[in-house]
Amino acid sequence: MMWVQRSGARYRGGDGAGVETRHAFSFSGHYDPDNVRFGLLVACNEEHLAPGAGFAEHPHRDLEIVTWVVEGELTHEDSTGHRTVIRPGDVQRLSAGGGVRHSERNESAAPLTFVQMWLASGAVGAEPGYEVVRGIADGTQYALARADAVLHVRRLAADERTALPDAPWVYAHVVRGEVRVGDETLTPGDAARLTDTDGTEARAVGAAELLVWEMRAEPVFG
Repeated sequence: MMWVQRSGARYRGGDGAGVETRHAFSFSGHYDPDNVRFGLLVACNEEHLAPGAGFAEHPHRDLEIVTWVVEGELTHEDSTGHRTVIRPGDVQRLSAGGGVRHSERNESAAPLTFVQMWLASGAVGAEPGYEVVRGIADGTQYALARADAVLHVRRLAADERTALPDAPWVYAHVVRGEVRVGDETLTPGDAARLTDTDGTEARAVGAAELLVWEMRAEPVFG
């Protein structure tokens, strides 16, 4: 089964001061009881930051926060002492554990766009963790140690096909280009949620970049 969410159907947010956010799931003042999560994924935010804009220090806990920069440079700073600049092709993972604070800013003179994905952690109350992997290659599978989830990074040439993972929950987000999944054509910011891939393939119409989550669990509450 597949459900497609178009970029234009995302919930719009932002601070009116250089931050525009497009939420794929219920978030902050946007609440839809039928759209609070998918598998372990509880947020997939497309963030647009003008030069000098950003998010002041704020807290997180018991989340795996994975960030993918589309264009520009993201400056991250957190309460465990990390200060890094994330660029296109890098994967950043912040394991919030029992609690961490961080800030995110666009300190460059160019616009910044990034996709940030939050997954429920299977290590509630653990020590925070942090990792940046530079220059992720096509076909990379980035596994989360604290969640039963794997991120697949695919950069496809025109007409190239890739099989979607065989997993109970698969979330495919188009970063750039156009991709055909089943009978649907997905464009940047669109995402497909699949609960039975059954050999489903993604085919690039032209050159495309695709982020695919393979998830084999749901959050356990209480």
